[in-house]
Amino acid sequence: MKTLKITYWVSTGIIVLMMLFSVYNYLSAPAMKQGFEHLGFPDWFRVELAIAKLLGLLALGIPGVPARVKEWAYAGFSINFISAFLAHNQAGDPAQHQVTPLVILLILVVSYVCHVKLTAGRLPGRPAALSS
Repeated sequence: MKTLKITYWVSTGIIVLMMLFSVYNYLSAPAMKQGFEHLGFPDWFRVELAIAKLLGLLALGIPGVPARVKEWAYAGFSINFISAFLAHNQAGDPAQHQVTPLVILLILVVSYVCHVKLTAGRLPGRPAALSS
């Protein structure tokens, strides 16, 4: 159980720190604005995504947040990372830009699996087969 908690907090901490760095860059770095333009996204989407990431990192990083809220954050980040991979792929960006979101997604999956194991049986309305 101790190894599971350490794995959870290390993987979750990595995600939270990466998303905090991402939020900061989205809102302050001119290169990010150019990057969004390169991918074909409007500028308002950069700001909206920064706000969503901030809410998600708070949901994952603050102990005691209800498990359901954390699951929505995991879903949102998963969609974000898959979409980032697809956007970079469609823009013809270098492999590094395409693979990075998938690596972050893998770290997110580790965090999620640990989260599920640590909260097994504590989510109301979840069938028993999914809780164990």
